[in-house]
Amino acid sequence: MANDAVRDQVTDPAIERVPGTPNLLLGAYDVSTLGYAAQEHFLSGTATSYVPQPSTADYVTRIVVMTPTDPERFSGAVVVEWLNVSGGIDAPAVWFMAHREIVRAGHAYVAVSAQRVGIEGGASMGMDMSLKTLDAARYGALTHPGDAYAYDIYSQVGRLVRDRADELLGGLQPETVLAIGESQSALFLTTYVNVVDPLAQVYDGFLVHSRFGPAAPLDGSSIFDDDSADPQPVPFSDDLRVPVMTVITETDLVGGVRAGYHLARQPDGDRLRAWEVAGTAHADNYTIKVGFIDSGAAPLDDLVAGYAPTTTLMGQELPHCINFAPQHHYVLQAALAHLVAWVRTGELPPTAERMDLTDAEPPQLVLDANGLATGGVRTPWVDVPIARTSGIGSAEPLMAMLFGSGEVFDADTVARLYPGGAAEYIDRFTQSLDAAIEAGFLLAADRQEILDLAAATYP
Repeated sequence: MANDAVRDQVTDPAIERVPGTPNLLLGAYDVSTLGYAAQEHFLSGTATSYVPQPSTADYVTRIVVMTPTDPERFSGAVVVEWLNVSGGIDAPAVWFMAHREIVRAGHAYVAVSAQRVGIEGGASMGMDMSLKTLDAARYGALTHPGDAYAYDIYSQVGRLVRDRADELLGGLQPETVLAIGESQSALFLTTYVNVVDPLAQVYDGFLVHSRFGPAAPLDGSSIFDDDSADPQPVPFSDDLRVPVMTVITETDLVGGVRAGYHLARQPDGDRLRAWEVAGTAHADNYTIKVGFIDSGAAPLDDLVAGYAPTTTLMGQELPHCINFAPQHHYVLQAALAHLVAWVRTGELPPTAERMDLTDAEPPQLVLDANGLATGGVRTPWVDVPIARTSGIGSAEPLMAMLFGSGEVFDADTVARLYPGGAAEYIDRFTQSLDAAIEAGFLLAADRQEILDLAAATYP
């Protein structure tokens, strides 16, 4: 395991500003329309591994820094995302889901190519769309020694954000630096929180989004290598140094692709909050459709079209719709807002109920009369529903398991649930929405958009 010698190692990577447009799929919109500028940098330095004993290796990786073009808008917070490589590409998964809150709050954002797959290619659930494959001319100089060194690379980026803000943030001075990551990156962040953070002490808080029960190996072996990936559940440390929030979907909770988070459940504490969100899947329509266009100025009709139920997933036809509920995106934004406030003021986020599970082995979700999960973070999409959405999807193809399922209620069911028609639905939806905002699981800033979506999607 890591030892105290690592804490004392000081590294100062070289920073090279790279002109041109970074290869990072942030969305179909131009980030300048958000009032942000994107700048890519190559970092070259020496990183340290943690097992079986500390060793060093040289690396050259890239980061993409996004800052408000108006310095007065800068909140003082920087969110540093460990890019997700499960699809064979450096994917800014948390940016996709929570960029609206990042932008309106005025946070700076830093995307980190922390893992080897994103640069060099390797084991993943998708095609090789690594940086070198997509643009060898731009990224040919990058080199990654392996994921055993990814943890220290990520620490070094956090230190650079603090210590060399003039170079990376254009003179903006950060007050708060947060670590965020989703899916595979969340597994790595779980290991980082438990093993690396007590030594590195770089980040002020962590948003661990959509993790399963296990954590990533510390030795750099692939999570897709069954011989090396640790199958045991890994709770967060009982002695957390800084606040940690984790947002868990139904898919993550009961597992399938990997052992479920239910095996790693633990009580909330002074530095831990876990939100299990009913009606959600690991990925959904927002992931592959809405997030691409959701600039904050997209017409309502376009958002509604993006959420429209579909049985097509990445060119394949499924026997059911993928999950198309909006709450995952909105709850994640609330989690980010709470984490920032928690770190800055000490104000604890709300504690959420756990989702209900059966006593079966493996356990299953407990469902209500409408086929929706009970317990967990409650939103109007599950308490005043017009559809059944779930984190459980087809076993084949493998990707379908991550996207859950959804089914719009038929006309008879809608009429039975809302005999007063659209007026009754909107009234009850509004009450539920305001209760969720009051409870802290949704943001008041999203209220009008949510109501507009509800009115536009009522059948």
